[in-house]
Amino acid sequence: MEPEVYLFGGAGVVSLLAFTVLILIPAMGSFGRKWEKATAALLSLILLVALVAIGVAVGGVVIYFWDDISGLFN
Repeated sequence: MEPEVYLFGGAGVVSLLAFTVLILIPAMGSFGRKWEKATAALLSLILLVALVAIGVAVGGVVIYFWDDISGLFN
């Protein structure tokens, strides 16, 4: 496999670990009832999906306009 696969895979694992530790666990720990914990987990996962979608959209814009963007650095 190419080194990029390991690089991006590692970044994905670190990102999921950070999401779990910094967002999911505190959100679920804030509530006592099971349905409240389940709702907090669901809303946290919706937040994760939204953040990934924003990242994909920004990445797509950068790829689409890369010729213009790279011209700024020359």
